[in-house]
Amino acid sequence: MAAPFQMLQKATTLGTIQPYFLFATIFLLILLKHLSKGKHGRRKLNLPPGPSKLPIIGNLHQLGNMPHLSLCRLSQKFGPIIHLQLGEIPTVVVSSARIAKEVMKTHDLALSSRPRIFSATHLLYNCTDMAFSPYGAYWRNIRKLCILELLSAKRVESFRFIRQEEVARLVHRITESYPGTTNLSKMLGTYANEIVCRAAFGRGFIEGGEYDRHGFQTMFDEFQELLGGLSLGDFFPSMEWIHMLTGVKSRLECTVKRFDCFFNEVIEEHLNSKKKKGDHQDFVDVLLENKNSDFSDMPLTMDNIKAIILDMFAAGTDTNFITLDWGMTELIMNPRVMKKAQAEVRSIVGDRRIVLEDDLPQMEYLKAVTKEIFRLHPPAPLLLPRESMEELTIDGYVIPAKTRFFVNAWAIGRDPESWKNSEMFEPERFMESNIDFKGQDFELIPFGAGRRSCPALAFAIASLELPLAQLLYSFDWELPPGIQAKDLDMTEVFGISMHRKSNLIVVAKPYMP
Repeated sequence: MAAPFQMLQKATTLGTIQPYFLFATIFLLILLKHLSKGKHGRRKLNLPPGPSKLPIIGNLHQLGNMPHLSLCRLSQKFGPIIHLQLGEIPTVVVSSARIAKEVMKTHDLALSSRPRIFSATHLLYNCTDMAFSPYGAYWRNIRKLCILELLSAKRVESFRFIRQEEVARLVHRITESYPGTTNLSKMLGTYANEIVCRAAFGRGFIEGGEYDRHGFQTMFDEFQELLGGLSLGDFFPSMEWIHMLTGVKSRLECTVKRFDCFFNEVIEEHLNSKKKKGDHQDFVDVLLENKNSDFSDMPLTMDNIKAIILDMFAAGTDTNFITLDWGMTELIMNPRVMKKAQAEVRSIVGDRRIVLEDDLPQMEYLKAVTKEIFRLHPPAPLLLPRESMEELTIDGYVIPAKTRFFVNAWAIGRDPESWKNSEMFEPERFMESNIDFKGQDFELIPFGAGRRSCPALAFAIASLELPLAQLLYSFDWELPPGIQAKDLDMTEVFGISMHRKSNLIVVAKPYMP
C-alpha cells in the first residue's frame, strides 16, 4: 500500500483511481459549506509564516514521503517556526533549539496535551497509555506511577542482570556467524525485543520460536507505521470514514486484535503465577498490583494496563533497536571513530573481556558517540505531536488553541546555527561540551523535554550503552567483500519512529586480547 502522501500526490495526476475523485468531491462540498458560513466574527491573527496553501488539503501536498525532510526544507525557506494548514488541522512546526525551548519550557503546560489521533485511539485503548493520553488527572496519575514504580533508577538498576545476560547472548549469536556475514540489524532487533520483554513481562520470547509465532516483527512494523499520526484521515477528523476507504481502519483492527490476544496471554500468565512476595517484579506485576490496590487514587482497568504495556513494549524495543542500528552503521562508515571508540573500551576493560555497567561512566568517548548518534538519528524525528490548550504567543506570533505542534528534532540536530559541520558524524564535538540529551539542552532532544518528555530515558540509555560498548570490544567490524561504505543504503523508513530501510550486513571478526 502506498504511503499516505504518495497516495495524495497521485490524486493530482491523470489515471487516478476512483476513490480520489470521491475525495475531491467531498472536499469541495465541505469547502463550499465552510464558505457559506461566512467569515463574520473571525479575528485576524499574527500567525507564523508559511507556504501558500491549496483549497481543502491546505499544505498536505508539501509533506512528501519523508515529512521530517520536507518540513526541514520549508523551515529553511520560511524560518524556524512555520504555520501550515494540514487538511482541517492548523499546524505549527518548530525547527530550532531557541523556539523548541519556548514550546517545551516557557509554554510547556499550555502545550502538554496530545491531539486525538485516530490510530492512537484504536491502538492504545482509547489513548489511555502514557504517550498519547491527553493532559489531565489520568495522565498525571499514570506518569507518576511509571516514573516511581516502573522506570525509577532503582527499578532500572534491578534489571541489570537482564542486560548483562542479553548482551552476552547477542555476542554469542554474532560470534556463531563468523567467518560468514552477520545480519546485524536482525541481531540487534532480537536483543532490543528480549530486553523489553524480560523487563515488562518477566520472560523472553525468542526461545521456542514464540517471537515468530506471535509475529512480533510484523506487529511492530504495523504499529510504528499506523501510529505515525500522518495518515490521510488524521487530517480530516470530521470525515472519519476516510480511514475505511484507505484501509487504515481494517489494518488497525487487525493489529489491535493481535496485540490484545498477546496481552491477554501475558496477563493470564501473571494472574496464575506462583510468584511469591519479594520475588523480582516485572512491569506487569507492578501494574496488576496497582489495579488491585485499595489505596490507589485512580485504580487501573485491564485496558489501561494493556495500553501502558504497549507503550513500553513497542516504544522501548524500537528506540533501542533504531539507535543501535544507526549507531553501528555510522561507526562502520567512519572507521576513524570506530577505532578511537574501540581503543577506549578495550583499554578500560582489558583482559576481562566482559564490559560491566560500572565501566561505562569511564567511557567518555563512547558517551560522545552516543550523543552524536542521537543528534543525527533521533528515533522519533518529529517527536510526538502536541496540541495547544489555549491561545499563546511564541516568538511574537499568536497561535490559537487546538493547534497541532510538531517539533522537528531531526532538523534541530542538523541546524548549522547550533552545530558546526552539522552533517558530519563527529563525536569529538561533545568531548568539550556540556550539551546532553536529558531535556535541558534544546539543541539535542531525542527524548523530548518538559512534561511530555520520555520518562524511559534511564532505561533506554542503560539498554543502549552496554551493548554498544560490548560490540566495540568483542569484534573488529568490516563490510562484506566488495562492499564499501558508500554502497550502504541509508534510506529511512518514516513512521512514528525512523529506522533504516535496509538491514546492516557485516563481517564481525572476534577480538582476542
